Amino acid sequence: MKLSKAVWALALTVFAWASAFPAIRVGLEGFGVAGLSLARLMVASVALAVAAPFLGVRVPRRQDLPMIVLCGLTGMSAYQVLLNWGEVNVPAGTASLLIAVAPVFSVLLAAAFLGERITRLKVVGSVVAIAGAAVIAVAGGHAEYTTSAWVVLAAAVVQGVYHFATKPLLVRYTGLEVACYAMWAGTFFLLPLLPQMVHGFATASTAPLLSTVFLGLFPSAVGFVVWGYAVARLSMASSTAALYLVPPVALVVAYLWLDEVPSPLALVGGVLGIAGVALINRRPRRADGGEAAGKGTGRHTTDRPHHANGHANGHANGHATDHSGQANGRDRMDASSCQGTGHPAERKGPPAGFK
Repeated sequence: MKLSKAVWALALTVFAWASAFPAIRVGLEGFGVAGLSLARLMVASVALAVAAPFLGVRVPRRQDLPMIVLCGLTGMSAYQVLLNWGEVNVPAGTASLLIAVAPVFSVLLAAAFLGERITRLKVVGSVVAIAGAAVIAVAGGHAEYTTSAWVVLAAAVVQGVYHFATKPLLVRYTGLEVACYAMWAGTFFLLPLLPQMVHGFATASTAPLLSTVFLGLFPSAVGFVVWGYAVARLSMASSTAALYLVPPVALVVAYLWLDEVPSPLALVGGVLGIAGVALINRRPRRADGGEAAGKGTGRHTTDRPHHANGHANGHANGHATDHSGQANGRDRMDASSCQGTGHPAERKGPPAGFK
């Protein structure tokens, strides 16, 4: 059976975000934590700025700038610094397993500040995912690893804050636009690290240099575009399920590229984390077949392709959306469906994420 372009785009997205974790390990050798954090965002920002006119990216409204600033500070600036810092001692594949639990924190924030209901399934999924993260954090058996693992988990927390903060923006902008705004804002806030970045470009050997450029162009810039293309043409269920493949693919890429083999205990924790996120994203079955119920409430079910006039919400790294068909046009994203790697979606499809 011939695979569609959308399926190939989804596969490319999974590989791009999975390959980011081992690429960070290589880039750190030449740039260090500070230099790599800015260099990756700078390369991505320039690439997106060049593509923005062709992608229809609009100028944001002034009243939305505070929320854009929050998205940039959390999902871009803080996320990059924390993830890079953590990967100094945490293997790439293990880091991907920790980042995968980011949706838990989006769920908790949505419940605390937006009054979204936490179901029993979400509670169980959150507990399981956090338990898995805790298992990973102690899997290394030494203090440096454990400390770095908690730093990576902090990156997952700010990733969750980012997904939460994009919700009001995704009512008025496409996911690609929100990603561009956040990327540019995050780059601006890391400009004090410019000397470290310049030093890295001047002194890094070929492998770290190529890995850093790869990080900015492929996972951070191209990843947003191809993810938006895929989710605008595939069902939400397929798009979200595909992102569960990011950690396993990251483990394989890290093994082939860096000869990294995670400990059995870290793998157990990773399985728990992914299982917990899967429980959070699981949707209850509708008694009347879903479509009828969706018509009755004015909402589209998540296992159907989105209509062209629908609004999309959510992430990087597999967020499920809950589209409203009511006359007021208010979109509401189910934060429980945000998946780690960051990222917003096209207005015609679910959210995109990044790694």
